[in-house]
Amino acid sequence: ISHFIEHTVFKGTKRRTALDIAIEQDRLGGSLEAFTTHEETGFAIKVIDDQVDAAFDLIADILTEPRFDEKELESEQRVIIEELKMNDDSPEDRLGEIFSRAFYPDHPLGLNIAGTPKTVRSFGRDITRKYHRKVFRPANLVIVAAGNVKHEKIVNLVSARQFLTQSSRRSQSKSFAASSAFKKRSHLKTRLPQPAAPIVVKKNPNLEQAHMLIATPFVSGRDKRRYEADLLGDILGGGMSSRLWQKVREERGLAYSVGSSAIMFNDCGMFMVSAATSPEHTLEVVDITIEEMRSVVENGVTVDELELAKQQTRASVLLSLEDSAARAASLAQSEMLHGRQITLEESLANVAAVTVGDVQNVARDFFRTENIAFAALGNLPGIKVNRKRLAI
Repeated sequence: ISHFIEHTVFKGTKRRTALDIAIEQDRLGGSLEAFTTHEETGFAIKVIDDQVDAAFDLIADILTEPRFDEKELESEQRVIIEELKMNDDSPEDRLGEIFSRAFYPDHPLGLNIAGTPKTVRSFGRDITRKYHRKVFRPANLVIVAAGNVKHEKIVNLVSARQFLTQSSRRSQSKSFAASSAFKKRSHLKTRLPQPAAPIVVKKNPNLEQAHMLIATPFVSGRDKRRYEADLLGDILGGGMSSRLWQKVREERGLAYSVGSSAIMFNDCGMFMVSAATSPEHTLEVVDITIEEMRSVVENGVTVDELELAKQQTRASVLLSLEDSAARAASLAQSEMLHGRQITLEESLANVAAVTVGDVQNVARDFFRTENIAFAALGNLPGIKVNRKRLAI
């Protein structure tokens, strides 16, 4: 329903029709967009700095005063159902949905963010308005901005909309400026996820390639080891010089794209390797991946590998500062995850402090045979992947 609301707030407010919103967005000449993840809903607008007042009024109106007209809701239900169909037609998206449901069984993290046709059709006006009032309220909002704007100006705009409680007025960060982003902190309670270690193979004879995932539980976004976890992901599959890219693509030509990443939520995380290859090469890619994961556990990473990953991270962080939208998103993420702003200097110092031993310790803690999960989708008749093949 958060995803549904993300769509439907653009369908009109008490002061603006859907067409008014579209015209005003075009008149401002910037970008207005929204997104929903498993843990947050975001609304972001980016405009030139002399249009901040108008941009703030538009995005605040959309977020706080949606009309939720019944006919518009029914129309958007059909749009989202088409979105679900589109995702089903994408092998990568379809495999991700299959895998998440198996990896996080009976938990919201395993569910499709967009829902199902049945749930989407159930979001009538009363249910939608009630949920919006409960969750999209001032106490749950994180409001950030980055660019050529004064902190006090944003505070005044926020105060005029009566967003601020007395406590939040006192704790305002001074890192505001021109690209505004709104994000929702949900206080809905769920239990701690208990990841499974599924082995799932779904056959689709209509696909030319086999799409595969190998994953294991990993550190959360609040874990102090998140810096070494990110560097480990980069070393294994984060770029063209990474181990998996070199072994799978450059040396053996088994895939056009292969990579790994550290996915971090508030209270848990996941290390994931993804690749698409010919069905007959699937097991070979699996074996290479497991071999590299095992190598890090047994032998660690080299000083040169770690230094290259650190330089890659440093460059990425510094270059992101040139994009006001990326900076605003980073500010909001820091506030939601850590309740404070983590400075650039602190982040770079934490990256620089990681040792080869730190990286190996993270691998030893999480790359365990009993925790390795595997999923594949494609024309895979007779393929066998067992726990022995996934042994670290």
